[in-house]
Amino acid sequence: MDLHKELKYKFKQGNAVVQIILINVLVYLGFSLVSLFFFLFNQTNVLASFMKWLMLPAAFQNFMWQPWSIFSYMFLHEGFFHLLFNMLWLYWLGNLFQQYLGNTKTFQAYILGGVFGGLIYMLAYNIFPAFSNQVYSSFALGASAGVLSLVVAAATLLPEYSIQLLIIGQVRLKYIALFSVLLDLISIPNGNAGGHIAHVGGAAFGYLFIKLIYSQSNIPGALDSIFNGIGSWFKPKPNLHIHHKNKSAKATASNTKPNQQEIDAILDKISKKGYESLSQKEKEILFKASKG
Repeated sequence: MDLHKELKYKFKQGNAVVQIILINVLVYLGFSLVSLFFFLFNQTNVLASFMKWLMLPAAFQNFMWQPWSIFSYMFLHEGFFHLLFNMLWLYWLGNLFQQYLGNTKTFQAYILGGVFGGLIYMLAYNIFPAFSNQVYSSFALGASAGVLSLVVAAATLLPEYSIQLLIIGQVRLKYIALFSVLLDLISIPNGNAGGHIAHVGGAAFGYLFIKLIYSQSNIPGALDSIFNGIGSWFKPKPNLHIHHKNKSAKATASNTKPNQQEIDAILDKISKKGYESLSQKEKEILFKASKG
């Protein structure tokens, strides 16, 4: 199956990763076409001014006038290769995350990771003296914080999972994530400091996100309710069909739904022994849970 057919198939299945990629690509294409229009009429300054209202400003004072930018910035890209590399990372490792934890958790890791990365970016630019001369002229854009959140979340969930890399060969996911974070950290003084700081913030959220899921907190359930509620706004309402079922049928249906304790136990087993250690029944339970 080629990439186009695979994307189409996964989108029809409601795959969160494919939907995030599609949004990013459509936003990029839309702005590229609008940019061409303004270029032909020598009005590029108008588009640049509009873009600033969607990019995330480093200065808190500016952010107060455009609070939506904490979300909109993570769907903007400044060039084709910026978009391409982010979407490739998202497709390769985001799908791995989605396979184990489902669509709702994938949206949470991407969006909340992007938000957390953006907040860390603003905080750093307003605290550290190195950025005092840049704080009012700096803006962030790009999906990298959300993508790094998913990458590190996947590595935290499945640290021993191996990926085949060109030339290098098999590399465990934990080392790929660690290398990515260290590379961003040491790159902060060498240009695009704001971007690298946002990446590190997103990565930190990805790690904390998995730890939070494993905790006994009620927060993961509350997040699921919020995101599922928002997601229901964009789903077409199905035609109403009324079926009468007996009590035994209802009881059977309710018993087929995996509970959170079963899912947590399976995820814990994966993190310790790998996906291959699961029985067929455990794989089926995980597959049903991923449909949520």
